[in-house]
Amino acid sequence: METLLIDEIRKRKPLIHHITNYVTVYDCAQAVISCGALPVMADAVEECAEMTGYADALVLNIGTLNSLQINSMIESGKAANKKGIPVVLDPVGAGATKFRRDMVEKLLKEFRIDVIKGNAAEIALVAGASSQMKGVESIGNYDGISESAILAAKSTGSVIVVTGKTDIVTNGIDVYEISNGHETMGKIVGTGCMSASVIASHCAVEKNYALASAQALCVYGLAGEKASGKSNTPMIFKAHFMDALYETKAEDLKSFNYISRRV
Repeated sequence: METLLIDEIRKRKPLIHHITNYVTVYDCAQAVISCGALPVMADAVEECAEMTGYADALVLNIGTLNSLQINSMIESGKAANKKGIPVVLDPVGAGATKFRRDMVEKLLKEFRIDVIKGNAAEIALVAGASSQMKGVESIGNYDGISESAILAAKSTGSVIVVTGKTDIVTNGIDVYEISNGHETMGKIVGTGCMSASVIASHCAVEKNYALASAQALCVYGLAGEKASGKSNTPMIFKAHFMDALYETKAEDLKSFNYISRRV
């Protein structure tokens, strides 16, 4: 595999600006620090674009969406495009309500989004297919999600990341499948939100956003595997998971479960 980008993150310490879900904001900040990057959360419209101007990547998460937040996301997204830094969108619960669906469409029209990360239902919606949500959770069967991800990448021009038992990353040409991880990761609040922060940290140091996203998910899943060896109860697992992110080293590459192909 290529050079481990987390080593470059720790060397450069990129600043990752978040306009994110207030349920998981602390966890996202801690995940970024554990990777070696620096987090900042500034969602006031009066300062968000200026803060983005200092950042090396931008994370947008619609988990606790409101109209004021959308305005800040648009201002920050445009500032990120102007600076040339990656924008990562986590369309949490995108299919749950009309407001969320409409706002995801609005964000996609207002500025360039480099990476869209979501579960199967969220990505199916981005691709234009029907999806089933219960709150912000994906339900239903998505056997064709790999094809939906490729379609979404081609239609949006974004790298698409689908999280699940096997994670899928594609830019419409290259497809990565990542099978690292542990089932306990699905039992703690914030796993999806934190993964977007880890992806942004990797994209901040690598312009090939598909490769960066794939490596991020490998590191992320590997941390889950390491944590599972110490605890399978959710809250204790979570602490070990953060420590495992912090402790990831280059020699851990041999544990990656990583497949890539072209379509």
